[in-house]
Amino acid sequence: MRQWLINIYRLGLKELRSLRADPVLLLLIVYVFSFAVYAVATGARLEVVNASVAYVDLDRSDLTGRIVGAILPPEFDTPQEIAASDVGRVMNDGDYVFVLSFPPRFEADVLAGRQPEMQLNVDATAMVQAGNGAVFLQEIITAEITKFVARDDSATTLPIDLVVTAQFNPNLQSTWFSSVMQVINNVTILSVLLTGAALIREREHGTIEHLLVMPVSPSEIMLAKIWANGLAIIVAAVLSLWLVVQGILGVPIAGSISLFVVGTVLYLVSVTGLGILLATFTTSMPQFGLLALPVLVVMNLLSGSTTPMESIPTWLQNIMQIAPSTHFVSFSQAILYRGAGLETVWPDMLVMVGLSAAFFVAALLRFRQTMASSG
Repeated sequence: MRQWLINIYRLGLKELRSLRADPVLLLLIVYVFSFAVYAVATGARLEVVNASVAYVDLDRSDLTGRIVGAILPPEFDTPQEIAASDVGRVMNDGDYVFVLSFPPRFEADVLAGRQPEMQLNVDATAMVQAGNGAVFLQEIITAEITKFVARDDSATTLPIDLVVTAQFNPNLQSTWFSSVMQVINNVTILSVLLTGAALIREREHGTIEHLLVMPVSPSEIMLAKIWANGLAIIVAAVLSLWLVVQGILGVPIAGSISLFVVGTVLYLVSVTGLGILLATFTTSMPQFGLLALPVLVVMNLLSGSTTPMESIPTWLQNIMQIAPSTHFVSFSQAILYRGAGLETVWPDMLVMVGLSAAFFVAALLRFRQTMASSG
């Protein structure tokens, strides 16, 4: 056992030296845990921010002025008045996401209870802003009309006072979600790519033959690749959470980083084993990339990191329970977003242990078969 552990340690050091000598892989690790996290978090916004609004005011009343004045940043840009004849042109040119049109005698008809019609044109090519922004504008218009008719700025038609409390993300900022999820997704992607690339590199450089004549077993070779590449990924992920997510983006981490690292270690055994398993079916990096790409896409899209699991059909949810990424995402979200402790996340950790053992055994059997055929 002692010699077995020594072999795993020394082979792992060899993997780390090989990784250090590969500037492309080093640059990839730095990029995906730094700029890629920042770019995704700040570039793909899910909430309505600075949506452009124009309006046509054929009434020129106090009510229309109140409605326009209530459309404020940061959700909307300052509304711009346009002529009625320009509505079609500005919508076709994509100058504005929303165009409000107030008809003549709008205020008088409202006060008389005649329920006048006003038009809201929406550029639905900007789907997120179109859907959420239209709801916000309807709420603003309804609130202003209600207060105007009641002649009381505090008036409301609701018989109750509904208080909404947003837990874990009080300002509903998509950056808080997307930055952490990007780190989690990158752990999965790099775990598969680095371990698979390590095995392909052995073949391309001819060092796999050296390993075959050494007194080492396939399990020692596999575990060495897993701990060496896993260590690099964990260090990069933790630094990304501290420096990029918390430091630059200002996103708070609610739970224990140490518990997250423990769960990540359990998860890495399965996903790095998957990388080695995929690499045994290929002979070059292009082949490995083509085989790994659809697997990674499915794991990321259907793991709950992009869309909630509840949005996925039930039969597909059941299938995805055999994917370790599903339980890792659930585990990570509970800790990093909601500050959950071991008493909450232990079921996911237990499942990850079982899946890690299954993936490791499958990869080891296939790896032994590959080495035997190479020998």
